[in-house]
Amino acid sequence: MFRRNLAVVNRYLTSVIRRQSNTTETKKMAQGAYVLLVVPVAAFGLGTWQVYRWRWKLGLIDHLATRLFIDPIELPDDLDEIRQLEYRQVKVRGKFDHSKELTIEPRWLLGAEGAPRSGLFRGSTSNVGAHVITPFHLSDRNLTIVVNRGFVPRTKLNPKERQEGQIQGEVEIVGILRNTEPRASFVSDNKPESHRWFRRDVEALAAHLDTSPIFIDANARSSVPGGPVGGQTSVAVRNEHVNYFITWYSLSAATAFMWYTRFIRGR
Repeated sequence: MFRRNLAVVNRYLTSVIRRQSNTTETKKMAQGAYVLLVVPVAAFGLGTWQVYRWRWKLGLIDHLATRLFIDPIELPDDLDEIRQLEYRQVKVRGKFDHSKELTIEPRWLLGAEGAPRSGLFRGSTSNVGAHVITPFHLSDRNLTIVVNRGFVPRTKLNPKERQEGQIQGEVEIVGILRNTEPRASFVSDNKPESHRWFRRDVEALAAHLDTSPIFIDANARSSVPGGPVGGQTSVAVRNEHVNYFITWYSLSAATAFMWYTRFIRGR
């Protein structure tokens, strides 16, 4: 009898321990499920945030693009104000100092609308060259700025090959204000000591040419026969938010499916 009762008690205790163990495991599993659910929820939130950023960036690009078609203004005196006016047209009168001319290359010829030509034309050697950068002494104030006169093919890099386009005397031009462009990972650093320039660094160019840190792209109407082709401005604002929100939404969907498979369907 004692042995029988002992066996009954043993079975009872064993069942209690198992129930407690199962309850503990269930609680731990539930806690783990809630913790892991944070991953797809957070990824979805980040994807939604990138959608808002993408829409904001599109609005910014449209806003900057509209500046290209606003009537030109006189160049402001305040440098801080000028830096806030990128892509705004300004008109200036003065003289070019061709003795300090330099080039930024390689550059590809842009169309009249500022859009790159097709890949076929872009690959043409006649559409690969450089932008001609020249100091410009203003007539109405003691100030020298930097002007991107426009595109020349590689066959015309030497100023002697385009003497007709080397404007002499006072002239009025209209240009678009530009700031320093960020260096892309595949673009080399500028090498002023060897006269090699690969990107628009306004401060470095101004220091090298002994001018004020003001840079404008001459518009297409400022071009002259035999000279660089103006109108080489394109609204270049990095916008990779589509890739970002696709990545985050994909991660959210994948982890949500894994969570459902493990904790809902796997019960």
